[in-house]
Amino acid sequence: MAKKLGLLVDTDIFIDFFNHRLFREILEGDSFHVYYSVITKKELLSKEGLRDSEAKAISHFLKKCRMVSLDRSILQKYSDLDKRHPSSRREDCLIAATAIVKRLPLVTRNRKHFRIFNEIKLY
Repeated sequence: MAKKLGLLVDTDIFIDFFNHRLFREILEGDSFHVYYSVITKKELLSKEGLRDSEAKAISHFLKKCRMVSLDRSILQKYSDLDKRHPSSRREDCLIAATAIVKRLPLVTRNRKHFRIFNEIKLY
């Protein structure tokens, strides 16, 4: 049996999956261990106009994945990235820090937001 590849999935990928069923091979397939940042969970569940039924469906799906909480090493890396890239969104710096510290390739459509972080691997 082939080893599963761990991937950190960005918020935009989950949104495309929930809205249009895109990226099913990653999020529903058997080839990957899907990780997401606690920041992604916050972004998904705090969307303006989100109905209770949608929030429940999102929370239920996320239980199939592995959430990465912020820890000291991620926060230290975030601080470093935030200082080096002050024009980047804080959320992007936190997600990039998570990918770097946990050594997980990042799956995102927002490549321009993340390619400035030299240490990150984009999937």
